[in-house]
Amino acid sequence: MKKTLRAARTLAYGILLAAAPAGAHEALSPTRPIPGERLGSVSFVVSCSAPARADFSRGVALLHDFWYAEATAQFQRIVAGDPSCAMAHWGIAMSRFHQIWDRPDDEGMAAGWREMQAAQARPAKTARERAYIAALANFFRPGSALYESRISTYAAAMGKLHQDYPADVDASAFYALALLAATAPDDTSLAQNRKAMAVLSPLWRRYPDHPGLLHYITHACDTPAMAADGLAAARHYGEVASSGPHAAHMPGHIFSRLGLWQEDIDSQLASIAASEAAAAHDQNGWMDQFHSYDFLSYAYLQTGQDQRAKEVAEKSAAAIAHFAAMPDMAPQNYMAGMYPYYLAKLPIFIALETRDWNSALALVTDKGAPPETQTQIYWAKVIAAGHLHLAPRAHDELSAYDGLIDEIKKGPQSYAANSTAAQVRRGEMLAWVAFADGDIVQSTGRMREAAELQDKVGQGEVDIPAREMLADMLLESGRPAVALLEYQESMKFSPNRFNGLFNAGKAAEAAGDKTAARRYFAALLDATGQGSRSDRSEVGYAQAFLASAKD
Repeated sequence: MKKTLRAARTLAYGILLAAAPAGAHEALSPTRPIPGERLGSVSFVVSCSAPARADFSRGVALLHDFWYAEATAQFQRIVAGDPSCAMAHWGIAMSRFHQIWDRPDDEGMAAGWREMQAAQARPAKTARERAYIAALANFFRPGSALYESRISTYAAAMGKLHQDYPADVDASAFYALALLAATAPDDTSLAQNRKAMAVLSPLWRRYPDHPGLLHYITHACDTPAMAADGLAAARHYGEVASSGPHAAHMPGHIFSRLGLWQEDIDSQLASIAASEAAAAHDQNGWMDQFHSYDFLSYAYLQTGQDQRAKEVAEKSAAAIAHFAAMPDMAPQNYMAGMYPYYLAKLPIFIALETRDWNSALALVTDKGAPPETQTQIYWAKVIAAGHLHLAPRAHDELSAYDGLIDEIKKGPQSYAANSTAAQVRRGEMLAWVAFADGDIVQSTGRMREAAELQDKVGQGEVDIPAREMLADMLLESGRPAVALLEYQESMKFSPNRFNGLFNAGKAAEAAGDKTAARRYFAALLDATGQGSRSDRSEVGYAQAFLASAKD
């Protein structure tokens, strides 16, 4: 989630820092390894005791892999062994600073500031370390400054650190991450992404196994316009940091952008295996598996493996029930708020992707869930009501959605209500309401606006493209030739989606373009193992069409 908060293989758990071939790059000294562990290659110079120095690089690798719970524990152990290590308090505070994921709440800000005070009370021995501490202290410092100002100031400070210490690859990586975190929610320019890539790409050639470089390249390229540029880094990241549950999941962000569904499936299974391995070693990796279940279910749906997608949803729900019942998983745990989100999201997409509109309408809203979570249910219901031409129902669900948005605007996540994603989603809903009303001009006009906005940054990795919805409206309205053009445009940004391929084939067939129909139906069969992995009726239709086309 950017905010939302991705062949199962046996994974050895821990950190093994691989050495590149001699002369291939400037080698980094390996962190003291736990046998078999792989988190990527980091060597962070720090002026603490010798044992602390040996452990500090592992903590920084954990930060780069977004394994924040384990990073906290690692830096706390360093503080216990070397109370004078100011940078260990920086590390604990960085573990509370979930850049890209979310914005620290009041408790997180207070906790971060306590650690920065502790760091400043034990003056760091080098100017470089003092620069790290000052940059983060200014972010957490109490005051009236808004998040936007704080993150921009932090990014500027990290930019200076990157400039002043060009040999510090971690400073450069953290600077690139700060650039991404400082992107405004409604910014569609990708300027920050490209600026981050200008920092990351040259360094990656010198430090090919560095987890921060690999991870942040993947995030910077997590958009259709740049996804191909991140493919090599994403693939490598899954190899060098395979012990990190989030790291193992991350390649799926690029695989899903490019429609590489089997690779996506493999990366999510690897991530789930890493989570299970972490649990077996009494380390905290469980929270990442729900994100991976989300990606995994979606990838199965794109390959027509509906039963497996449903099994994933059931496993996810069972895992949530298990963790929610554990006494140490208190409601204030930062992942606990995500339980309702994932309990709702997987069934939503199973219903929508299998085009089971009645099941989508029957989805039940958890009134105790955060309003941000409840909105996705109403979005799904409006889409279903639109397809079924149930105008009163569509209007009612939109009204309920708007009420929740009003709640969000009054809360700590108010910025999300005006994000590009939120604008696209409401545009989609307005379009489906108009479609339910029978107003094809207004419905397609509104959906086109939503699609053009979404095309600037791309759909969410687990989402339905607005432009594909526009094509669906046109096809259902008896305009197959125009629909085909929209399906083709949609697949430039969201390739190899099951419904996109099938309906493009149907539109081409209805428009009399048998060549195009054969191409799309053949691609659908390729995605489903020539139908061996799917019993969807669409696969049978494609097989029958291609068989008849040979006659």
